[in-house]
Amino acid sequence: MVKALSFALIVGGVVLLYFGGQSFQSFSSDVSRVVNGTPTDRTMLLLGAGVVATLLGLTGLVWRGKR
Repeated sequence: MVKALSFALIVGGVVLLYFGGQSFQSFSSDVSRVVNGTPTDRTMLLLGAGVVATLLGLTGLVWRGKR
C-alpha cells in the first residue's frame, strides 16, 4: 500500500514538474520575469509542489524498502 502511494506521488510530482516547466516558458511568465524579476506565482507553485511530491515519493520508497 505504501509502495503504491509512493509511486503515485512520484508520478504526480513528475507531472507537476512538467506543467511547471511549460508554465515557466509561457508568455505570461516571460512578462512577469521582465516586470518583477520572478516567474508567476502559478509557475512557482507547480514547480515547488512537483519537487515536494517527488521527494516524498522517493523517500517513501527508500524508507519503506529498508524495513
